[in-house]
Amino acid sequence: MATARRLEPRPRGFDFTLHMRRLCEDLTDRLPELRHIDLSRVAIGFSQTRKRTSYGMYASLTPLRFAGGAAQTVRRGRRWTIQRLYSPSGREMLYILGFYLPRFCQIEYREKLTTVVHELWHISPDFDGDVRRHGGRCYVHSASGEHDRQAERLAQAWLAQQPPESLHGFLRLNFQQLQERYGRVIGQRVAAPKLVPLD
Repeated sequence: MATARRLEPRPRGFDFTLHMRRLCEDLTDRLPELRHIDLSRVAIGFSQTRKRTSYGMYASLTPLRFAGGAAQTVRRGRRWTIQRLYSPSGREMLYILGFYLPRFCQIEYREKLTTVVHELWHISPDFDGDVRRHGGRCYVHSASGEHDRQAERLAQAWLAQQPPESLHGFLRLNFQQLQERYGRVIGQRVAAPKLVPLD
């Protein structure tokens, strides 16, 4: 059995991950293509990058299950599972949606929104803890770039519904502007899960 962890409560300030959760809730509510996502089982966190450059990863989607939603896998003759993660209420998480700050905040508004949708689109249509799998060797992103194009289409479809500015206005601000307006940027930190041997 994998070691369990629980998410910790957050202090006051501009809660980036809380605002991101509200944005994701609206995205999954308005877009039929994302309605399979149960955000109560998606942990949203951030990691701090050393530099404020816009180069590098902006966000990531970490599945907490293996292919097909399996809780275990075999690698090099050994059985493994993934460390479990629970919400404060005891709900087991199936995914971790992570953002790299301040790097994510330094890109343009439309690119931020598309990045959020891009990561949500990685979640399996079966919502089983696995990723959406495309055909071919590049099963995560698809060799044709269709994953990126679909994320952009969905982001534009969401904007066309004129969602409240209060949900996505914070994406218009860079990290320094968020700090100047709110004093500090805080949020939930979620450590990467560990592989745990079962044998």
